[in-house]
Amino acid sequence: MSKVARKVLAGVAAAGVCLSMFSGVACAEEEKPTADLTVGAYSQYIWRGFELSKDSIVLQPSMTVAYKGFSANLWGNLDTDPYSTEEDLAKKWNETDMTLAYGWEMGPAALSVGYIYYALDAADDSQEFFASAALNTFLTPTLTVYRDTDSYQGWYTTLGVSHSFPVQGDITLDLGAQASYLAADEDSTYADANGDSYSNFHDGLLSLGFTVPVNTLITIKPKISYTFALSNDAEELMKASSKDGNDSSFIYGGVAVSMAF
Repeated sequence: MSKVARKVLAGVAAAGVCLSMFSGVACAEEEKPTADLTVGAYSQYIWRGFELSKDSIVLQPSMTVAYKGFSANLWGNLDTDPYSTEEDLAKKWNETDMTLAYGWEMGPAALSVGYIYYALDAADDSQEFFASAALNTFLTPTLTVYRDTDSYQGWYTTLGVSHSFPVQGDITLDLGAQASYLAADEDSTYADANGDSYSNFHDGLLSLGFTVPVNTLITIKPKISYTFALSNDAEELMKASSKDGNDSSFIYGGVAVSMAF
């Protein structure tokens, strides 16, 4: 089985309090240590345009501690009903990621850098570095660059915007959009239709959600997302990597509950 197939079936996701789904915006510097515990339940696990689960609920717990711009995060994925019938790929708990990051502000920009370790049960573990810059202005335009230096070497770059609108009291409506470019170093990781190493505009992402504070500690965030291919090459790769070989766009959603300390 190729690296791509093993990686897609296992699933990979960078998570961390200093990275939002769309932007990777740096955390604000804190005067005292903080902690956050989040558990999300979603209808599907989609990562960078790749379908990593199908017809099952995924549970994604996350724990983060942060202090003065530094943060450490542990994130995991539990597939309640794995789609694969192969014994080595049918593990319910199939991924644990660790993210270390540092964020700071410079004038109107929020900057962050970090490191991610992907521990995968049905694929080779890998490591990735990232850097992000966001403008503190309307729509918070954010550019984030990821570099895999280990098992799946290549670049993944995203440009995203997001904005929250007050609805009632502290409740907000959260909208976001993101476009990406994926460039693999080798065709054994990602290949285009000609068998060459893949390099093209990849996946687009639209999201709509709500932030509902219950009290000073607990927040509930329902969300729905739509992922789609941005190029013909991306459509072919996303289809080939999907569970039934036919899907290149996905609508999925769920809810996350967070407790902050």
